[in-house]
Amino acid sequence: MAEPPTTSPRIAGKEPVFRHLDDPDMGWRAVHEQRNRDGSISQVREKWLAFSPDPQYLSIYAEYDPGMVVRRHGHFSPHIVFVLKGELLCGDTPCPEGTHIELPFGAAFGPLVAGPEGVTMFEVMLGDPRSWGDDPE
Repeated sequence: MAEPPTTSPRIAGKEPVFRHLDDPDMGWRAVHEQRNRDGSISQVREKWLAFSPDPQYLSIYAEYDPGMVVRRHGHFSPHIVFVLKGELLCGDTPCPEGTHIELPFGAAFGPLVAGPEGVTMFEVMLGDPRSWGDDPE
């Protein structure tokens, strides 16, 4: 086991940042949209709780409408997904409420399909949050 550091990494003036989903500046961002066979529209909506350029990370609260499909993809960073409410099908793996998905850098996942009641998730990307498609077709 490594020896503990002898000096503190504390930085003067750095303090915790508190956010709440109902903060006035915490609006929804529609980040994906699909037209369903019946003509209705389904969306993925996100509230960005923290977006830091240095060190780079993004934490989001996301809601998928029932039946929403997001293609198989990955991100340019490690990525954590936690299912808070509802259910998600990730590829062939059912992910009910309470499921934690760890995506190491370079891992692709999906397609993601929201369950019949939709799904609510908390996600963290530990670096560049941009996505890449696993299969452009």
